[in-house]
Amino acid sequence: MRIGPYTLKNNLILAPMAGVTDRPFRRLCSEMGAGLVVSEMLSSNPKVWKTAKSLNRMNHEGESGIRSIQIAGSEPSLMAEAAQFNVERGAQIIDINMGCPAKKVNKKLAGSALLQQPQLVADILDAVVKSVDVPVTLKIRTGWDVDNRNGIHIAKIAQDKGIVSIAVHGRTRTCMFKGHAEYDTIKAIKANVSIPVIANGDIKNALQAKEVLHYTGADGIMIGRAAQGNPWIFRQIEHFLSQGIQLEKPSPQEMAVISIRHVHDIYDLYGLNMGVRIARKHVGWYLDSYDPEKEFRRRFNKIDEGVLQIEALEEFFSLLSKQVNYNPCNAA
Repeated sequence: MRIGPYTLKNNLILAPMAGVTDRPFRRLCSEMGAGLVVSEMLSSNPKVWKTAKSLNRMNHEGESGIRSIQIAGSEPSLMAEAAQFNVERGAQIIDINMGCPAKKVNKKLAGSALLQQPQLVADILDAVVKSVDVPVTLKIRTGWDVDNRNGIHIAKIAQDKGIVSIAVHGRTRTCMFKGHAEYDTIKAIKANVSIPVIANGDIKNALQAKEVLHYTGADGIMIGRAAQGNPWIFRQIEHFLSQGIQLEKPSPQEMAVISIRHVHDIYDLYGLNMGVRIARKHVGWYLDSYDPEKEFRRRFNKIDEGVLQIEALEEFFSLLSKQVNYNPCNAA
């Protein structure tokens, strides 16, 4: 799969997710098989570019592969300026967010709220594409609500304005993340444009990935929430698509290595004080299926020291690998 001048190692892409796809998680998903990883959403408001949060989101130190940065906003000139700002700092692809359904984003007429105004969509895309010499991609939803699925129209505008690929989440803005993703609109978009179309939404395993690719005719798959605590989903999908064989989940020993290294990377990026707090959600995702009553998670979330978090994880996985009758109360 190609995005502009870049040939990806496969057609599996990590979706941009605020508060999730930071540098440690992007790097991990890339190692686990993602062909492209996209940064957290960055505001086009220049007043926030120098904040600690934004600087961390723009931090790609030590990452390999193509650097794709997502920006969000509603003013064409500011979006163009944000694109230039990020390209100057190493972005190789600029991705435009017109898919986020969050109220705090939409009330600023950004994210999926833009789907209500096709002319503004066109103006933003035109301004950004003309402002940088790197490929510009777009992420949308199927429309504003179920009575206004205008994804085909938006996709045609995007292609006309020079967007090189488009990712489509199979829900409208008003659907948020409720119900089931629908792939008919993605299939129709693919049939109406010649640029690569990437299918997103409710793809939780390798079999679903294959079915969605087959049904929609999409060029690639974008994985979001299903990768949380499950970064090996990319290698599972890649192996199934290429070999027709489903891989098992990692062993407890491998999960221990992956998750503990991930936590250390979080500490390195954010520092121990903030890193300890950020690590909690990732650990909760990793251990969700092994801690159904969330006893370990509740205890882990009370730990305020990095070394004690690591010790708790090591003990959890040690008990898990021995296949004993695991008691979460003993693991922290």
